[in-house]
Amino acid sequence: MKTFVYLILAGLLLSACNGNKKNAAVFVTGIKKTKWGKVDSTAVDLYTLTNRNGVTVQISNYGGTVVSWEAPDRKGKMANIILGFDSLKGYLNPPHYFGALVGRYANRIDSGKFTFNGTMYQLSVNDGYNHKHGGFKGFDKVVWNAVIVSDTLPMLVLTYLSRDGEEGYPGNLTVKVIYTLTDENELDIDYSAQTDKATPVNLTNHSYFNLTGDPSKTVLNHSLWINADNYTPVDASLIPTGEIKPLKGLALDFTKAKKIGKHIDSLPAGYDHNYVLNNYNNTLQLVASLVDSVSGRKLEVLTTQPGLQLYTGNSLDGSLKSSKGIPYKKHSGVCLETQHYPDSPNRLNFPSTILFPGQEYHTETEYRISLIK
Repeated sequence: MKTFVYLILAGLLLSACNGNKKNAAVFVTGIKKTKWGKVDSTAVDLYTLTNRNGVTVQISNYGGTVVSWEAPDRKGKMANIILGFDSLKGYLNPPHYFGALVGRYANRIDSGKFTFNGTMYQLSVNDGYNHKHGGFKGFDKVVWNAVIVSDTLPMLVLTYLSRDGEEGYPGNLTVKVIYTLTDENELDIDYSAQTDKATPVNLTNHSYFNLTGDPSKTVLNHSLWINADNYTPVDASLIPTGEIKPLKGLALDFTKAKKIGKHIDSLPAGYDHNYVLNNYNNTLQLVASLVDSVSGRKLEVLTTQPGLQLYTGNSLDGSLKSSKGIPYKKHSGVCLETQHYPDSPNRLNFPSTILFPGQEYHTETEYRISLIK
């Protein structure tokens, strides 16, 4: 049985494509819940959030995964702007974290080890010699508790208890993530957590964006701007050296908007780098924008986080396919992961990621879709 929760908005509402009253349409906003399968006998659901413009975002409580995001191009044609799958099965084995919530620690920790107050903690090692994205069973591979919030906006609240010792982490960590789809076509992600032992926490979302709406096309012609003058260099295993260096003169520099493909060939593995965001002060700020000039779609990223990981889908090899059978090939999507810096628990000069009992971890990120003129 399908459960429907509607948040009623009456009257003629402007269409999402261009705001022209001649194209006005009526949409009933809210959330639709449907059964989506099971994982280890635990029920998994799919939630469809719809705003007054007819923009829809689908989210599963498996991995807190953003499954699809249907948004219009400049002609009003709707298309899915993220990479994903139409069934739960597609998310059970791939190592690429499509659309998932990532934690307890996003990105990498050197050798899966960190020391705090004289105690050395060994985390699971799932990326060569390192710990990556929370380990073998990170937050992307668990079924979250989900609650639909009946408010003026479609809002989904996900909670999960990460128990003491899970993947080697200390402390029982209670996590809450709130997804809200606004009438300004923003997907707002609000993260919070509490712990009973000091533990590192670094949460993000790992959606792959392709603003063309056609994953047979790469993102190399997308124009990207990132508000960062510096980055954290890494070694061969993508662990930070501990340095913070300027981007000026490097292929990594996106302080002036340029096409992703302009200098990507000078990087053998493509982009997979952490950007040190300018003016970090723990408030929500515009930090990046991505534009596809053909469709006219523009994605803006706002966050309270100090870093942003740019990843250009370098390991996608065509073995996984969309619901329409289109292979996800190298550079079929780009990730703009708001985060703290990689390996921060081992780098005293990086902003701290240690959460203490009695404190609340809280960050917020908005992905805003619009049209260029």
